[in-house]
Amino acid sequence: MTKLMAGNWKMFKGPTETYAFFDAFEAPDGVDVIICPPFVSLEDAVGEEWPIYAQNVHWAAEGAFTGEISAQMLVELGVQGALVGHSERRQYFGETDETVRQRAEAALAAGLGVIACVGELEGEREAGETEAVLRRQVEVLPVHDRLVIAYEPVWAIGTGKTATPDLAQEAHAFIKSLHDTRVLYGGSVKPENAADLLAQPDIDGALVGGASLDPASFSSLCRIAASLS
Repeated sequence: MTKLMAGNWKMFKGPTETYAFFDAFEAPDGVDVIICPPFVSLEDAVGEEWPIYAQNVHWAAEGAFTGEISAQMLVELGVQGALVGHSERRQYFGETDETVRQRAEAALAAGLGVIACVGELEGEREAGETEAVLRRQVEVLPVHDRLVIAYEPVWAIGTGKTATPDLAQEAHAFIKSLHDTRVLYGGSVKPENAADLLAQPDIDGALVGGASLDPASFSSLCRIAASLS
C-alpha cells in the first residue's frame, strides 16, 4: 500500500510562508501527500499539486457558530478534506469523542476526506488503559472509504518523545482490528526515526507536525515513505 504523509502545520505559516514552502517542497512518486495549513492559508495552498486539508471543520452547514467553518465552505474553497479530533483540539478546546464523530460525519457527507485523530495520554498508558481509550475513540467514528485514522500517543506530540516502533505497531494493529482503514502514526515523526516507524506492517504513513514545516525535512520524510511503499 502506498504510504500517506500528512503535514499538519498547526498555527504556523501565513500566506507568504505558504507560497515559499511550496516553492521549495518536492515529493517523489510512490507516496501520497496531504498538507493541512491554517485557515488563512487554505486558499493560497489550494491549486498546488497536493491535496489540501483544513485543520478542523464544524458539523453544522451554517449558523451562529462564531469562529467555526462548515464543510460546505471548505468544499467551495476547493479544500479536499479536514483533520478532526486532534489532541490539541481535545486538550485545549473541549473536543469530545461525540463532537469528533459529528465533525467527521458532516465532512464526509459533504464529500470531504477526513483524518480523525485518536490517542492516549501518558497517564492512561501508564495505567494500562491504552486499548480502552482507543476503543472508545475509534468505535464512534463512521466507516467510510474517505476516512483515515491517525494514532497520536499524546505524550509524544511536540515533546520529542516517540513511541517505539513496537509500541506504535501494537496500537496500530489494535485500531485496525476495530476499524478497517489506513492508520497513520503521529508523534514527533522526523527523518531520523521515520524509517523504523514506517517499516511496521500496520503503519500506513504519518501525520507530521513540526517536521512538516520545513520543506527539506518534509521532502525527506516523503522520500523515506516512498521507499517503503
